Amino acid sequence: MRAARYYGKEDIRVEEIEEPVCKPGQIKIKPAFVGICGTDLHEYLGGPNFAPVKPHAVTKETLPVTFGHEFSGTVIEVGEGVTGFEIGQKASIQPTIYDGTCPACHRGLENICYNGGFVGLSGWGGGLSDAVTVPANYVLPLPDNVPLDIGALVEPLSVGWHAVSQSPLKKDSNVLILGGGPIGISVILALRARGCGYIIVSELSSSRQRFARHFGASHIIDPTKETDFVKQIRSLAGGEGVDIVFDCAGVAVGLEAACQSIKARGTVVNVAIWEKAIPFQPNDLVFKEGKYVACLGYVQQDFIDVIKAISSGAMKPGDMITRKIALENVVEDGIKTLISDKDNHVKILVEI
Repeated sequence: MRAARYYGKEDIRVEEIEEPVCKPGQIKIKPAFVGICGTDLHEYLGGPNFAPVKPHAVTKETLPVTFGHEFSGTVIEVGEGVTGFEIGQKASIQPTIYDGTCPACHRGLENICYNGGFVGLSGWGGGLSDAVTVPANYVLPLPDNVPLDIGALVEPLSVGWHAVSQSPLKKDSNVLILGGGPIGISVILALRARGCGYIIVSELSSSRQRFARHFGASHIIDPTKETDFVKQIRSLAGGEGVDIVFDCAGVAVGLEAACQSIKARGTVVNVAIWEKAIPFQPNDLVFKEGKYVACLGYVQQDFIDVIKAISSGAMKPGDMITRKIALENVVEDGIKTLISDKDNHVKILVEI
């Protein structure tokens, strides 16, 4: 079968490999659509990072690995002992790999398993292939009114949903989002689905500003055009500051502004993955008893909630899809396009 295999920095090859065998407790999926994520770009440009160069603690695999962790598909085989699934069923895949034995897993915190990883990054195959086998509990059925291309958006939308779940959001909360990329948009959609009324987005790209406004931002601010960013945010939020900041950008000046933009006992939620250590002044939080909350990925309840929100119409993410491409063109039309023209795209999907 075909698979897009990651060998290392700037080295992804679409090649023929053996089709995986569906073992007891597993389900074999024929991927339909696969999103290309910022993590994939980081792996391509500067990895390996998540991709294992020595045997992964759970998958036991090393490079090369099949890419693709944001994907939907149909069930083509049900392993022995698995019930509740049938051939042809549409599904979204939660790619969280966890060992089930570490202290975090014992507390039900599989998303922060000490030995964790992701299908499509750490082994066990990936969505960028003609078939992949995963444990049955990784498979989330899609309702009839949720098409497979939208099903591929459930994974990134669950990142935003989880971030909002980690926050003290109320209906009347004033919110600032730093960064209007795919995850920033996922946070906007999650906030709107939960009834949040006032959302400020800080984004310097004019095209991403348009995307943010389209998906529900109340006010857009270009941080490079403000002589006093914090003062402007406070003014937009009634004079005191915002209740919550979601940092989806991961830059030092943004974190400083986030901590200064919250009101007394406000909360900064870190969604970004940081590439390097930065200076940090805790007093920006201490002097107003602010909170700094970190979140990572998602839990299965986030997938369930996102699927329900899409099915009910509370979340309408279809316009996130800005291009569909063939598997054979994943590097040129997908990864390289997102590197050179990321501002004009939210999600490029690979159609398998």
